[in-house]
Amino acid sequence: MRTFRVELGPNSHTVHVGAGILDRLGELTLGAGLAPGRAAIVTDQTVAALYAEQARGSIRKAGFEPALIEIPPGEPSKSLKMYQRVIDAMVEAGLERTSPVFALGGGVVGDLTGFAAASFLRGVPLVQVPTSVVAQVDSSLGGKTGINHRHGKNLIGAFYQPRLIVADIATLKTLPEREFREGLAEAIKYGAIMDAEMFAALERSLPAILARDPESLAEVVERSLRCKASVVSRDERESGLRKILNFGHTIGHALEASTGYERCLHGEAVAIGMVLAADLSRRHAGLQDEDARRLGRLIEQAGLPTKLPADCRNARFNKALHLDKKRADQRIEFVLLSEIGRALIHKLSFKEIAAILDAA
Repeated sequence: MRTFRVELGPNSHTVHVGAGILDRLGELTLGAGLAPGRAAIVTDQTVAALYAEQARGSIRKAGFEPALIEIPPGEPSKSLKMYQRVIDAMVEAGLERTSPVFALGGGVVGDLTGFAAASFLRGVPLVQVPTSVVAQVDSSLGGKTGINHRHGKNLIGAFYQPRLIVADIATLKTLPEREFREGLAEAIKYGAIMDAEMFAALERSLPAILARDPESLAEVVERSLRCKASVVSRDERESGLRKILNFGHTIGHALEASTGYERCLHGEAVAIGMVLAADLSRRHAGLQDEDARRLGRLIEQAGLPTKLPADCRNARFNKALHLDKKRADQRIEFVLLSEIGRALIHKLSFKEIAAILDAA
């Protein structure tokens, strides 16, 4: 088991990465200082069928009494309606302010559960138990929680840090191939924006990662999370440095919104967004052609899309782009690359962004 701390002062917490550690969930929760008693596990119906009993059994052995709250799988569950359902279930379970809530699942479960935990009784302990690549390499760490609005992704939410993160890479073995590959977009992002050595390592080890070799998976999960932790520890609430973590996400989020969150998986949309951001980087940040090609090549080798579908440039896409949380004075703070491993923030007009989209 690989273990490290996310240093955030009073919000500091431990991250555990390893194979088979879901069986130790209860023990690790006690080790994080959470007291036995009532608890809740929030998960989606797909993950519940695979891992809910294993997780529930582990925390029961540690003295917790967990209620199981199931939601439908998929991005549409990040909604006000599903948030209300989770809160209702927490009330019915009799949770108290010391009752931990376990987010067992992928990014959707983690974001929704985190927002519910942040707001229920003005905050109850949150334990992130990610079971997808996206959640394990990225979304489980950092404290961003939230749900979607029909006009844009994550427009409703809060910063709320977990008390513990337990990433069992053995759960990645049961992921469908498409869902496994889409999560790799976030790992590629970390190499692109801040770790050139990691990017080169991904180029070398991608075949082993795609074969789901446990050691390779543990390495990419830990390294991605350490990258994110190093940023979050210096900028918890995205006032400066943390903005670089949005590389590929501005266009990616607009793409997701343009299809009602039903056509593209998050990582697929981010992959397309990164390729387009690389084109913008060539024009506005001095990114060399070869670096842009390396990024596009690695994304393609991961089995991810690189082209923006023409029919997605619709009214919903444009509205989502104009509602981006990083907009100011009719410009967007866009994350660009000056080279592989180095990101910067550059304010771009919607006209400058449209020029790249029109040429794509």
